[in-house]
Amino acid sequence: MFELIQRHFIYFWYYFEIQFRLIFGYWVIGMAIGSLVSVFGKKKINEMFNSICKKKLGMWGVIPASLLGIASPLCLYGTIPIAASFAEKGLEENADFQAILAAFMMSSILLNPQILFYTAVLGTNVFLIRFLLCFLCGITAGIMVRIFFKEKKFFNFSGFYSSSDRDSDPNIILRFLKNFVRNIKATGLFFLIGIVLSSLFQCYVPADGLANLFGSNRGFGVLMAATIGVPFYVCGGGTIPLLQAWLHHGMSLGSAAAFMITGPAAKITNLGALKIVLGIKPFVFYLLFVFLFAFVNGFVINLIYML
Repeated sequence: MFELIQRHFIYFWYYFEIQFRLIFGYWVIGMAIGSLVSVFGKKKINEMFNSICKKKLGMWGVIPASLLGIASPLCLYGTIPIAASFAEKGLEENADFQAILAAFMMSSILLNPQILFYTAVLGTNVFLIRFLLCFLCGITAGIMVRIFFKEKKFFNFSGFYSSSDRDSDPNIILRFLKNFVRNIKATGLFFLIGIVLSSLFQCYVPADGLANLFGSNRGFGVLMAATIGVPFYVCGGGTIPLLQAWLHHGMSLGSAAAFMITGPAAKITNLGALKIVLGIKPFVFYLLFVFLFAFVNGFVINLIYML
């Protein structure tokens, strides 16, 4: 019995050690990039969003807003208070404010600099697909809000206020190090859990089964990937090892793309805050939009790579 347990542990440790060596460097550098942007660029990002809202760009404002959302290191819980402060300043009176804010928040939820860099471990194709889809998703979200909620209120920020800035240490180096340590603490456990799950998948889940689930049946595979993105996606960094294992065993790029959209957009930790900010009807609209966007684009990506 002991020998059996020992053999399984050695088998598991073999995959765990390989995954850890391949991904650890990307994770650390990704966290460092996120801390640099957060400490030295957050104020500039806020000023740029303020400028986009004040300029008369019309619907074109969703393009820079979506790019700015990707550049922002803030999570949803950091973005909401900032958005609330813009509403308090009267920017909400701008007819395109809701569309611009929707583009910014959507892309900010889906991606940030550290996760984008971290995705590079999955290869150039996945890196580019993730960036382009998140950028387009932000733009599309802004356009949809402008079309369907032109005369209605989409956001409700009552009760939300600007959060205090924790990056306030007068020493620049200490300010960066404190932010970096917070990022490591916030993501480290999920990083290890992701590698453990990935190693278990490689040890005990047949490669053919994963290929059939996420690869062979293209439409069904995309739908399944979009669906499991909700319960499986807890932390962006923690899901990279899982995606690496799944792609290695036959997951299609379209299925991976669908997972990377529905996962962060509909993860459980975000849905509660979104429900409060949006209200019932906009919240349902948001969920339908996310799943439809993920499925359609995942399906199209599979078609392109089948040609």
